[in-house]
Amino acid sequence: QLRSVCKTPYRVLDAPELADDFYLNLVDWSSTNVLGVGLGSCVYLWTAHNAAVSKLCDLSPSNDTISSVSWVQKGSTLAVGTLAGRLHIYDANTLQLQRTYLQAHSQRIGALAWNTHVLSSGSRDRMIHHRDVRETSVRPFKKCSGHRQEVCGLKWSGDGGTHAATLASGGNDNKVCIWDLRGSQRPGGVPASSANGIGSSRHVGGSSEDSGSDVSPLFKFHEHTAAVKALAWDPHVSGVLATGGGTQDKHIRFWNVLNGTMLQELDTGSQVCNLIWSLTSHELVSTHGFSSTTAQNQICIWKYPALNMVASLTGHTNRVLYLAMSPDGETIVTGAGDETLRFWNAFPKKEKHERERESMLDYSRLIR
Repeated sequence: QLRSVCKTPYRVLDAPELADDFYLNLVDWSSTNVLGVGLGSCVYLWTAHNAAVSKLCDLSPSNDTISSVSWVQKGSTLAVGTLAGRLHIYDANTLQLQRTYLQAHSQRIGALAWNTHVLSSGSRDRMIHHRDVRETSVRPFKKCSGHRQEVCGLKWSGDGGTHAATLASGGNDNKVCIWDLRGSQRPGGVPASSANGIGSSRHVGGSSEDSGSDVSPLFKFHEHTAAVKALAWDPHVSGVLATGGGTQDKHIRFWNVLNGTMLQELDTGSQVCNLIWSLTSHELVSTHGFSSTTAQNQICIWKYPALNMVASLTGHTNRVLYLAMSPDGETIVTGAGDETLRFWNAFPKKEKHERERESMLDYSRLIR
C-alpha cells in the first residue's frame, strides 16, 4: 500500500533571476533550517521558522555571478562558488565573509560538497579541488582529475572526515567517478579493486610540488549516456549510490560502490536533474526536465528497492533544476527557471520511540 502525498506545494516563493542552467547548484538547506539561494549575483537566506529573508552577499561590484551554494553539514557556514572561479565562505549568522579563494578554479564552480572542515569544489575546468578551510593556504591539499568535461555533481557519502567517507562526482562527460582520498596516501601504482572491468584500477600517489597531490578515481562508471548532475548516497544502506542522467539518458542507476557494480536501473522517461533520499523512509525523490514521453518538469517519489512510484508532483513550468531537503527530512523544496521555489510535504514524519519522546534529554523541548 503506497502512502498518499499532497499534490500541491504548501508554499511558493518568488525567486527572481533563478537561473535556468542545468549545470548550476543554486539551492541548499542548512542543518540550522535556513535556505540559501543564489539569484544572479546575490545569495539570499530564507529562515524557515519565521520566513525572514536576508541578503548574504552581492557580487555585482566584481561583475561576478553565483554558480553554486553549499552549507557545511552541521552549522551556519555557507560556501559560494562563482562563474569566475572564485570561492567565498560566509558565516550566515553574522552575514560576514570569512575568506575568499580568488582563483579557486580557472572556470566556473558548479558543484560544492563539504566533509567536516574539507570543502570540495568541482568546476568547468574539469578538476575537483579539496581545501581544508582551517588552513591558511589557498591551495588545495588534493586534486582529482577524472572527468574530461565539466564537473556538475559532487556528493560526499558522510561527514566523518575524508578518512571515513567516499566522494562521488558526476560530469558532462557522462561519467560517474568514485573517489577515496585515503588511496592517495599510498605510494604510486598500488592497484585499487576493480569489478567487471568497470573500475579505474589504479591510485596515483605522490604529490606535485605546490598544488596538492593528484588522485585517480577508485571506480569510474560509464553507463550513463548524458551528463550526470544528480547524485545521492543512500542514508539507510552503506555504500549505495543513486545517479541520474540528463536528456539523452533519462535513467536513474543504483551502484554498490564497495565493489563497483550496478545494482539496478530505472528508465524515468525524462531528464533527471536531481536526486535525494528520504531520511525517514526508504524512498528517493527525483526531479525532472525535458521528456518526450511523460509529463515534463515532474517531481517523482520512488519506493526503494522496488522502484514503484509513490507520487508524481507537478506545477513547475520549467525544468526542476534545484532540490533540497529540510533538516527534519519531511519537506523538500524545488526550484526552476520559472523563478519559483516550491515547498512540498514529501516524506512522512520520523517515528519516535515512546521512550525517546518522553526523554528529558530532548533539550530542544526545554530551551525556548
